Amino acid sequence: MNRRSFFHATGLATFASQLAAQTPAPAPQPAYSGPVFKIGNIGCGGRGTFVSGIIAENLGFKLTAACDYFEDSVKTYGEKFGIAADRQFTGLDGYKKMLEHVDAVAIHSPPGFHVQQAVDAVAAGKHVLIAKPVAIDVAGCETIRQLAKDAAAKGIVVLADVQCRGDEFFQEGMKRIHEGAIGDLMFGECHYEADLIPLKSEADDTPEGRLKNWIRHRDLGGDIITEQNIHALDIVSWAFGRPARVSGTCGRGGRPDNVGDVSDHFALLFEFQKGAITFASRQYSAWGSPFLCENRFVGSKGAFQSKFGGRVMIRGGKENFWGGGESKNLYRSGSVTNVESFRAAIADKNPGGNPTIEGAVETTLFTLFGEFAGKAGHSVTWDEFIANAKPVKTDLSGLKA
Repeated sequence: MNRRSFFHATGLATFASQLAAQTPAPAPQPAYSGPVFKIGNIGCGGRGTFVSGIIAENLGFKLTAACDYFEDSVKTYGEKFGIAADRQFTGLDGYKKMLEHVDAVAIHSPPGFHVQQAVDAVAAGKHVLIAKPVAIDVAGCETIRQLAKDAAAKGIVVLADVQCRGDEFFQEGMKRIHEGAIGDLMFGECHYEADLIPLKSEADDTPEGRLKNWIRHRDLGGDIITEQNIHALDIVSWAFGRPARVSGTCGRGGRPDNVGDVSDHFALLFEFQKGAITFASRQYSAWGSPFLCENRFVGSKGAFQSKFGGRVMIRGGKENFWGGGESKNLYRSGSVTNVESFRAAIADKNPGGNPTIEGAVETTLFTLFGEFAGKAGHSVTWDEFIANAKPVKTDLSGLKA
């Protein structure tokens, strides 16, 4: 299942290269004497290959197997990471055979497959590293929430790889917000703006062409607010929890083609018990407008601001001001931290309740709430959203098992 690069998916290629150029060479690693766990990767596209590079650098893991629906993708991946030919699996169910040969799995398939693959992996006794978003509907979110609890009770680690949550500056900033550094929220703004994702296949009317263009199809990847905008909205959810009400709009109109059924823009208002935050997103070329993944929250005592790959800080008086720092190369550094946390939890035989899943689930629900309100065309409460949410059935017709 060909998972494409977040860089390409958001028009971040130039931005990423600039960040990479600022990254110092890694320091020599000390000799490693701990256990080494065999790990397999599901989804050998851009994101799966990128994170696998991080996994390969971690001395506590050894990549020994891989699965992708498309044979050419898993073969290219296998050559890059030295995966034996008999440990390269294809098709929709190939990952089930892969589970027989590993201790852990990293899930980087299209999000519509995440829930079932995670359920099957835990049932097989395997530890799971799961990419965002953890699901594409409410039912899937609740399945993952319960799965993490059940897995923890059995000593199985399930960890969500959400980059900002692995960054020290975002962690400290959220801690300060929760301790009252900005006071009561008055208003705020959240932005996620990126260019159009290019098609991977012109044959979108075929089952396999559609799968290659999964990011354009709601039943395979979720809408853009869940699959991509989640990076920005995660900060809102992390800071303030569930909104009481959402209103706004979304639609399609800025793209030069009509492939798929996901939106290309959202304009929403998230209302909390105190204060409100506006959200704006686009996914099409906007005449040179820059990529944005930013937040600004203004409270009664201070103001928090953050950029994905930029400064995270709090402005305020003497007692509340916090200079923060630059979250440089966050796309990589956040995952480095998450992969190491995954290894350490497995080695310690202590899932600790699998704590990262709760935040990942709540943020995914947050985005689904926004999608629901934007498509409803009127103000929606949390209870109305949950009561009317429908499960999403992924169309697998015509694909080989």
